[in-house]
Amino acid sequence: MLEKLRMLAVDIGGGTQDILLYEEGVPVENCVKLVLPSMTRIMAGRLARATRHKENVFLGGQLMGGGAVVSALKQHLAAGLQAYATPQAAKTVRDDLREVAAMGVQIVEQPPQGNYYGVYLQDLDLESLQQALELFDVGLPETVAVAVQDHGECIGKSNRKFRFEHWERWLAQEGRLSDLLYGGSGAAGALRAREVPPYLTRMLAIRDTAPGAFVMDTGAAAIMGGLLDPVVREHRERGLMIVNVGNQHTLAALIRGDSVLGIFEHHTGLLTPDKLRGYLRRFAKGQVSNQEVYDDQGHGCAYRGDAETAAAGGEDWLFVAITGPRRQLAEGLGYFAAPHGDMMLSGCFGLVAAVRALLRQ
Repeated sequence: MLEKLRMLAVDIGGGTQDILLYEEGVPVENCVKLVLPSMTRIMAGRLARATRHKENVFLGGQLMGGGAVVSALKQHLAAGLQAYATPQAAKTVRDDLREVAAMGVQIVEQPPQGNYYGVYLQDLDLESLQQALELFDVGLPETVAVAVQDHGECIGKSNRKFRFEHWERWLAQEGRLSDLLYGGSGAAGALRAREVPPYLTRMLAIRDTAPGAFVMDTGAAAIMGGLLDPVVREHRERGLMIVNVGNQHTLAALIRGDSVLGIFEHHTGLLTPDKLRGYLRRFAKGQVSNQEVYDDQGHGCAYRGDAETAAAGGEDWLFVAITGPRRQLAEGLGYFAAPHGDMMLSGCFGLVAAVRALLRQ
């Protein structure tokens, strides 16, 4: 067991990557923190630059979050330019490489001949981060924890449904947020969480980039972080709803004690304040079905055991905590949580809490 935990926590979203260098014994307010553009946005910008300059592109590196990268790649192809990608990089676009090829991307094992603009895909760039921090005499810890949203690899099936099957299995196993921490070791020695499921390929790519890193779902990390707000913590035993309104995804959870009793997830861009309010009110009463959310182009909704019965009156879920960079969408629906006074670092604080919980076992 470490005497003092020192770790790098990185919460990677669709818009930003939020970074915390946590040092046990140092007030969190004095720890090094950064909010930077996500690698998805950075890579999309590089692709857009190649398109403007009318350059063909070669995508190498790792599977990473798609989002803006996929949109930029489609625009590049629509401009009549060539795109090449290794099989691993191409999985950023679709799990099924046949679908990637059908878009016009040429799947190759080696860079093509001739002139091209190379883009190395990765969700986590530790080398650049280390170079930047060294300018301020700050070194990276050996213990690393990273949060990403991983739909899971599935071919011939909706990845939204596949992701929710993962949530349902977890809910059936008591629904403890700390159980969604995977991997580990590094400077933590024997400290190790559950093995990363083989279908969570984005998390596995993070582990390839940073061997020994802990990995966790972004939504789970944000919720764990939101629970650290002292006002939120007061309601934990009675029961509360916490909502993380991210740049791309909105996740709500019904929580009592250490267990999650229900999960709701949708795409933020498809929600309006009124629509979100309606969903959350019915979610608190156990009245939202998985199929309804899926048909609305969201991910889904799932409850654990007798959660629907427990939530039927809605009285236990009157306290609603809101976090996330798009939290203004939920203005007026509840309390804006700010753990350690910094809402943008909620996911990083959640990662630290999950690793510390593992240390206490």
